Amino acid sequence: MSRRAGFLLSMALLLGLGLLASYVLGKLEPYDDVVEHGPSPEVASSPYLAAEYFLRKQGIAARRAEGLEVLDGLPSEGQTLMLLADRGNMTPRQVERVLQWTANGGHLLFIAERLWDEEEGKSGDLLLDLLGIQQYMSDDLDDEEASEPEPDSEASEAYPQLTKLYLENEQAPAYIAFDTDFHLYDAQNRAHAWANSDSATHLLQLYHGDGLITVLSDPWIWQNRSINEYDHAWLLWYLSQDSAVTLLYHADSDGLARLLLRHFPLALLVLALLIIATLWHVGVRHGPLLAPASRARRQLEEHLRASADFLLRRSGQHSLLKGLQQDINRRARRRHPGFEKLAVAEQWQVLARLTRLPTKDISQAMRPLPPQRLSASDFTRQVAHLQTLRNAL
Repeated sequence: MSRRAGFLLSMALLLGLGLLASYVLGKLEPYDDVVEHGPSPEVASSPYLAAEYFLRKQGIAARRAEGLEVLDGLPSEGQTLMLLADRGNMTPRQVERVLQWTANGGHLLFIAERLWDEEEGKSGDLLLDLLGIQQYMSDDLDDEEASEPEPDSEASEAYPQLTKLYLENEQAPAYIAFDTDFHLYDAQNRAHAWANSDSATHLLQLYHGDGLITVLSDPWIWQNRSINEYDHAWLLWYLSQDSAVTLLYHADSDGLARLLLRHFPLALLVLALLIIATLWHVGVRHGPLLAPASRARRQLEEHLRASADFLLRRSGQHSLLKGLQQDINRRARRRHPGFEKLAVAEQWQVLARLTRLPTKDISQAMRPLPPQRLSASDFTRQVAHLQTLRNAL
C-alpha cells in the first residue's frame, strides 16, 4: 500500500469515529443532580412552624410561647390558647389558672396525654380529670362503647379509619387522620360537639364558664409533616377562626438554652450557692485533725469494752439490758421521789419531762424485753437507746 493510500485510510477512520461520537452524544439527555439537605434547622426545631405560617396566611394572628407565663398579659376574650407541649410538669395551681382564663371567655385547646386508670379512678392528667374526660385505648372498648358511624353516611363506610367532622349546611364531612388507637369519653356528658372515626372519638368540645374547651386525642395532624394531608389545615383554621392564636410548645434543639437565658439571674445565683456549698464541704472534710486520745483514755476504753464483752458472754443480753433499765429507774427516783409508785405510762411521762426526750424514745428504751434473743443490730440499737436515756438523766 502506498503512503498516499494509507493516509487516505487514516482520514476515513477518523471521520467515521467523529460521526459515531456525534451520534452517541446526540442521544444523551442532560440531567440535574439534586441533593436533598433535609429540613432547615428552624423547621427541625419547630414541629408546628408550618401551622404558624398557615394561620398567618389566613389572616389569623399567631404567635409562639414557651411557657404559661404568657397568661400574665393574655386577655381571654378573642384568644385561643393551644397547649401542644408536654404537660407532665403542670402543677394544680397552673391548671386552675388555665381553666379560670378559659372561664373568662378564652378558647383552650389541649391534647389528652394519659389513659384512664380504673383502679385509681383518675388518669393523672389534671386537665382531663377536672373536666371529666377519660381516654382509653380503642382496643379495650366494648362494642357498645365504640362510637357508631353517622347513619346513612356512605363516606363513613368508605373511610373507616378517618375521623369525620360533620357541619350544618355541609353535604360532605371534613376528614382528619387522627390516631385511631385512642378514644375520648365524656364521662360527665358535658360535650356539645365531637368528631368520630368508626372505632373511636377523637375530638370533644365543651363549654367552660364563658369560654370554650377543645380536647384532641393527638396533635400529629398539625405537625410539619402532616398538616397538608386531608383536611388537617382546614380543621386548624376552623378551630382558630375569629380569634388570635397562641401556640405553646417546646422547641427540641434550643429550648434549654432559652430557658437558661430567661432565668439567667436565678441560674447565676444557684451556681454561686453551689460553689459556696462545695467550698464549705471541702473545708469541713479537710479541716484540722483532732488530737489523738491520751494513752490512759485508750486503756480505759479498752478495759470497758473488754468488761462489757465479758458480762455479755457471762450474763446474756437480757441481764445487761435489764440492768441498764434498773439503773435508769434508780436515777429517776433520785430526781423524782415516789417515781416507783407511778404507773408505767406515768413513769415514762416523768422520764420525758426530766430528760426532755420524746415519749417515743422513752418507750423504745424502757419497754419490756422480748423473750427471744435479739439480733446483734437490735441489741446494739437497744443499748444505745438506754445509754442515751441514762446520760440525759
